Amino acid sequence: MSSRAERNLLIESNLPLVGYLAAETHSRATHIPRDELAAVGALALVTAAEAFDPELGVPFGAYARRRILGAFADEMRSMDWASRGIRKRIKETVAVRDALTAGFGRTATAAEVATAMGVPKDIVVEALGDAARTLTTLDEPSARDVAAEIPLPEESALVGERREVLEQAVAALPERMRRIVLAVYFDERPVKEIAEELGVTHSAVSQQRSEAIRLLRDALDRYFAEGPTPAATTRVSPGAREAYFTRIADGAGSRIAGAFRESAAV
Repeated sequence: MSSRAERNLLIESNLPLVGYLAAETHSRATHIPRDELAAVGALALVTAAEAFDPELGVPFGAYARRRILGAFADEMRSMDWASRGIRKRIKETVAVRDALTAGFGRTATAAEVATAMGVPKDIVVEALGDAARTLTTLDEPSARDVAAEIPLPEESALVGERREVLEQAVAALPERMRRIVLAVYFDERPVKEIAEELGVTHSAVSQQRSEAIRLLRDALDRYFAEGPTPAATTRVSPGAREAYFTRIADGAGSRIAGAFRESAAV
């Protein structure tokens, strides 16, 4: 972007899109907290605004949607509960059930599927239960065909403040987490490349990224809390979490710093 003001305007006018896409994705992937998706999407929106080139002729809304949905997909893959073996079992079981259903003209029972597969009924019941938990792909047209402008004024009112807190929260992350967040969401580097640079496994990078997102979520919850201090989502120790909040306060302006220090004193 040609100026910071233009970048900020793009972020402010499109942040409601993050909330919409987070809600839409959460409705199909309920095992991932909506707030965590919103935090991931907000980071993706900021990086989209940084990288956007209007001369390419692509509307920013469409460009941002792609970046946000891509960030959601990365987050969902990093939190995927199903191993390759489980997914294979799900696919085979569903295929047999569908074939029997087509032949019978009615939904096949778990017992009938188990008989056809030559496995115990409880294995089929478990596989079909797992199938109900699998995620709808983000490549579906319904995931992309979202209006560029969504009238959610109650969210837009806090856009600038949320962005400011988020920027301070990213800057205060522990060094390795901050490096990973910046590399993934700002520089768009592959996780494999980041892992090689840090000398750790792909899984370790994904775990650190997920923990960083939880810390960012806790920071936003702490700042915007009304009443009792919100429960922590992060897995770090309470002392490390409070030290993180202190770093945010130390690096932020008086308004943000005051909110974190007041909540810490409660």
